[in-house]
Amino acid sequence: MEALRNIDILVLLIAVPVFVLVGAPMSAWIVIAIAWVAGRIGIELAARKRRTALAASNRNAALGVTAMATMGRVWLLAGAILLVGLLDQREAGLAAALLALVLMTVRLGTTFLVHIFDPEADGTLR
Repeated sequence: MEALRNIDILVLLIAVPVFVLVGAPMSAWIVIAIAWVAGRIGIELAARKRRTALAASNRNAALGVTAMATMGRVWLLAGAILLVGLLDQREAGLAAALLALVLMTVRLGTTFLVHIFDPEADGTLR
């Protein structure tokens, strides 16, 4: 299951040759890669707090931490897309948005599959 949880990183790496082949601005990939990794770190830190809150039987705090981390990641990606689109060129903003869309779709899909195949996984909210 651990490999399934990290498919998004593989997709991020596969995007490099795709960006080169289609001539997309590499600034878009760099900015989204930084934002994505920062978001992953934030999600992992939030998962630790969520596990602590669940161990203390504080489901409201666990839900709050999860919601804050998820929304924070979305805002981080949106800010990165806006930044690269305004500072570099419009095509870079579009490429960044498409890459972020693919990464978020893959992440949501793999999270769903992990919860389907391993409902007792650490940190699940039941």
